[in-house]
Amino acid sequence: TGVVPFMALLLLQRRPVAGRALLVTGSGCPSHGLCRSNVQEQTRRQVAVLNATAQELFSLYLKCQGEPFSSEADKLCNPAGIFFPAFRVNRTSDRKEVMVAMYKLFAFLNASLGNITRDQEELNPMAKELLERLHNTTKTTRGLISNLTCLLCKNYNIFQVDVRYGDSSKGKSAFKKKQQGCQVLRKYVQVIGQAARVLLPHLSPS
Repeated sequence: TGVVPFMALLLLQRRPVAGRALLVTGSGCPSHGLCRSNVQEQTRRQVAVLNATAQELFSLYLKCQGEPFSSEADKLCNPAGIFFPAFRVNRTSDRKEVMVAMYKLFAFLNASLGNITRDQEELNPMAKELLERLHNTTKTTRGLISNLTCLLCKNYNIFQVDVRYGDSSKGKSAFKKKQQGCQVLRKYVQVIGQAARVLLPHLSPS
């Protein structure tokens, strides 16, 4: 698979792509007009919001799926069998490495949320609160991707990153769609707290 430009990644949904980051010359980056003046603070707020709302989103998702998900969440939502981007950075990792790992994580999450939202609009069209939370989480995630794009370009001249996405749920049964959604959201709850702990120190005001 080839390298996917940032702008295409913002639109790309559910395409399996290999994952690596490339350093390129500064001439390949969009102009720094892409960056807002408060981009670091805004990025910190977005990660904090996602971290603070992840468990509520997962709990509401479970509630709206009904049985057996409500009573057998530990078994049915175990994320061991699904792909989720490896997140091996920590607070002492190089800042560039952290930013690339974050981009891969949230680009994957954005595509996964698109999958889950589409399925829930089909399976639970009357679950207004859940759909609203999914849309709000997606909106925050897209804003975060935009800010990470800016920071990678501006600080490291990285403007292309390959991202691997999970399987699409299209064509699967209603049960499998619900299960895939709860597996992804369960893993998201586990990873977002770690991501926040790792990323926020790297975005502290100088």
